[in-house]
Amino acid sequence: MHDDRRLTEVRLDRFLRDRIAPAVHSRTLPLTLSGWDAPDEPVPALEALRNEFTPQEHGAAWGRPWSTKWLRLQGEVPESWGTADGTSVEILVDLGFSGDLPGFQCEGIAWRSDGTIIKAISPRNQYVPLKLLGGGMAVDFYVEAAANPDLSQNWTFAATPYGDKATSGSEPKYRLGRIAIAELNQTVWELQQDILTLSGLMHELPTELPRRHEILRALERMLDIMDPENVAGTAEAGRAALAGVLSRPAYASAHQLVATGHAHIDSAWLWPVRETIRKCARTFSNVVALMDEDPGFIFSCSSAQQLAWMKEYYPELFGRIVDKVRAGQFVPVGGMWVESDSNMPGGEAMARQFLEGKNFFLAEFGVDCQEAWLPDTFGYSAALPQIIKAAGGRWFLTQKISWNQVNRMPHHTFNWEGIDGTRVFTHFPPVDSYNSDLSARDLAHAERNYRDHGRGTTSLVPFGYGDGGGGPTREMLAAAHRTADLEGSPKVRIGSAASFFTHAQAEYEPLPVWVGEMYLELHRGTYTSQAKTKRGNRRSEHLLREAELWSATAAVRAGHSYPAAELKRLWRLVLLQQFHDILPGSSIAWVHQDAERNYAAVERGLEAIITEAAGAALGTGNREFLLNAAPHERQGVPALAAAEPVPSGQPVAVTETNGGYILDNGLIRAVVDANGLLASLMDYATGREAIAPGESGNILELHRDTPNEWDAWDIDAFYRRNVVRLVEARSVTLERGPGPEGLNAIVVVERMAGSSAVTQRIALAAGADSLTISTVVDWQESEKLLKLGFALDVRADRSAAETQFGHVFRPTHLNTSWEAAKFEICAHRWIHVAEPGYGVAISNASSYGHDVTRNIREDDGGTTTTVRVSLLRAPKFPDPGADQGRHELQVTIRPGASIADAVEEGYRTNLAPRLARGAHGVQPLFTVSNEALIIEAVKLAEDGSGDVIVRLYESLGERSTGLVTANFPVTGARAVDLLERPVDAPGVTAALDSAELTLRPFQLVTLRFVR
Repeated sequence: MHDDRRLTEVRLDRFLRDRIAPAVHSRTLPLTLSGWDAPDEPVPALEALRNEFTPQEHGAAWGRPWSTKWLRLQGEVPESWGTADGTSVEILVDLGFSGDLPGFQCEGIAWRSDGTIIKAISPRNQYVPLKLLGGGMAVDFYVEAAANPDLSQNWTFAATPYGDKATSGSEPKYRLGRIAIAELNQTVWELQQDILTLSGLMHELPTELPRRHEILRALERMLDIMDPENVAGTAEAGRAALAGVLSRPAYASAHQLVATGHAHIDSAWLWPVRETIRKCARTFSNVVALMDEDPGFIFSCSSAQQLAWMKEYYPELFGRIVDKVRAGQFVPVGGMWVESDSNMPGGEAMARQFLEGKNFFLAEFGVDCQEAWLPDTFGYSAALPQIIKAAGGRWFLTQKISWNQVNRMPHHTFNWEGIDGTRVFTHFPPVDSYNSDLSARDLAHAERNYRDHGRGTTSLVPFGYGDGGGGPTREMLAAAHRTADLEGSPKVRIGSAASFFTHAQAEYEPLPVWVGEMYLELHRGTYTSQAKTKRGNRRSEHLLREAELWSATAAVRAGHSYPAAELKRLWRLVLLQQFHDILPGSSIAWVHQDAERNYAAVERGLEAIITEAAGAALGTGNREFLLNAAPHERQGVPALAAAEPVPSGQPVAVTETNGGYILDNGLIRAVVDANGLLASLMDYATGREAIAPGESGNILELHRDTPNEWDAWDIDAFYRRNVVRLVEARSVTLERGPGPEGLNAIVVVERMAGSSAVTQRIALAAGADSLTISTVVDWQESEKLLKLGFALDVRADRSAAETQFGHVFRPTHLNTSWEAAKFEICAHRWIHVAEPGYGVAISNASSYGHDVTRNIREDDGGTTTTVRVSLLRAPKFPDPGADQGRHELQVTIRPGASIADAVEEGYRTNLAPRLARGAHGVQPLFTVSNEALIIEAVKLAEDGSGDVIVRLYESLGERSTGLVTANFPVTGARAVDLLERPVDAPGVTAALDSAELTLRPFQLVTLRFVR
């Protein structure tokens, strides 16, 4: 047989484009338009509708960036329209959409005159069914049109002014397209979906497979039968020609796909939070409208924050969502407040993501989410499995790990084991997308790509336009129904995530195991971009700790009213900022300006709470007390207590030498040379020199930072090949004065980093075990990376970096591609490198990015382990002004440090001593007999009972025992989960006013003490 396959495929494509598509809406009638432009920020619908609407031309330019235009659409439907079988009437609204990237351009939402939502208008969802208007044959409704600029720019990553309202300009970005009444021919539309399904499947099948040719010839027969001049009249015959190939059942061994509707809506990214709120309303209104049409449609929604916005700003729509949740169609998943970053939030913050998210879903919907849902987060902390289980979760889903640059994950379904040994059933959908359109390409890729064939038979497919929202469409549902049981295709079943996990877990045993973090081999720059956002996060986390601790202490000791509602409000605001495009620094300028304002408001609110609680706890008086919120003693003040501080240590001795200074407090001795470099650092306890021979610490390095793509997200390994070591100082001077722990000495170093002025203050305090380096930078660089490095005389084969409720070890060698890919790593408050018997800890107050390298010295054969802290970046996209301006970044270095010392140093650096005046000190609510057991949070119970919650973790990675004792009247103690529900906790033996703990390494425990 002659091969005319390609000719037939071309014929089909043109027939679909030129004949079928126009015949879906064969008759249209323009509507009468009027409009009103919101003067600045969006206003509520009822407020907008009260304004005067003036005549609006079809095809007119509209929409300065970020503006809102309201349109009123009016007209009468011709009597004969929609009366024939298989026809209906809908209104088509084209706001000037481009064919690409739905969710990254203008969008709209249709409103009735009473201020209720109809559905959204988006690039691939432009219709409003007449029946939804409720007005017979009359058309009269409104469209709220958002002129969101497309900052993606085809992902060229070029600097753009549109991310800041102040620089985005006033020129219209869009031009109105067709806005008309249209008659929908349902038969033609169904034929179009038949063709799309079969043509897509055909192109995914091998040419040697008979099924491919069977489909081709069926499509050819359809083309021959159809009359191109009368598509509507012959569409039924065309469908009949395809019925046979559409009815052929799938192979018995075909891969099974559970398709769950989804719309991954970034809570901020290339748009501000205020626009995310409207994106959620647009998407969710589309979803509930689809559910009305298809009772089998199920949609997974993952963010409690987004539904809280709906309750606050769109209560009528929220009520419809509640109804669909009850019907089992709108399914809350994930149980988190937002889809947060998982690398940088502190342990308590990550716990609160689940506490606040799950409690919201339980309170509003009666749903206890069993799965954690983080498809787009930039890597996954090894502490997550334990936190998920502690929140009552069973499963975990992610997708982003498919973006790895080098190494491919070996499984799609597996058990993920965390730092404490907890395992959670995990799925990584082989479709490699959380925005699938259920095309044949996506379905075939999922089947081919699945790495667990022969053991598992099922995978999950989240479908619907996402990132910028939009969600599933009627075309996607049509594709799902046609591929439910279709030869050559995987079997598609629309269902919930829970139904997938339940089936997959039952069929696949024993599961393979992945141990430790799931490090994303991409987006490593997110540990450093937007330093002010990161500083705000770290500061907020510790202020929240203090506010809850002192408020709980004041409530128990002095009957002070616990500010539960305000603390919850502030916690939720901080949790929102931890969304995976805010805290990572990968959003537009507007988003980070909002974040900085939010962090300032959080600080004001928490400082007021702390001041009031401290006043209540200390009483009225003029004695000065140190409030020690740290889990370790400070200046003679016990952990979690308030007392008068005891001066510690001898004054710092200073000796000038060769233009530099020697600082000595009897515990450590530091030599700062004439260029402000740390030439020597020795602790008297070990007598060892920490700085490698011939090397230095406190070396600032300025690297070229021009990643291949994803500027704010990525640091590429070649950055190391272009570096300027900033070894020359402009001045090195000495200051003396009182410090928080006694008389101290400060060496002030001034230098330049490119065009940026840098002032460093190298301080040693009396009684301090560490040297503090504060670096103030007026950052004026572009596409540069600033690192602060320490070359250490330590043979470390691995580094330890703090993560949530523990730490994670990473090799310092490059034996495999997996290790080589981790050239930039995340640490929380500290990083530690050691050889047996000796280590060095480096802590920080607001940084997360680090790198650790090792080198063998030729002269003495020793090993130099170099630790660098990433301080600042200067990417140009999506915020061309990222990080410009003044920054203060603090690190400490502690020689002769154990892991326990590193833990203490991290708290010391991030919880500055707080002094307050009062009448008397305050005893701690709790004492712990073993400092390996760290109290992370003290608060009152969520239920308002007044019970006290204390959360602890084993911090050293050892089996540790200890007694936690309540120092106030209680009637009992018990272990609870993160939601403060009773649980059986291994290693916890509760007594009346105490709990005896025998904890495995890094085990997390929450205790409830009943007052």
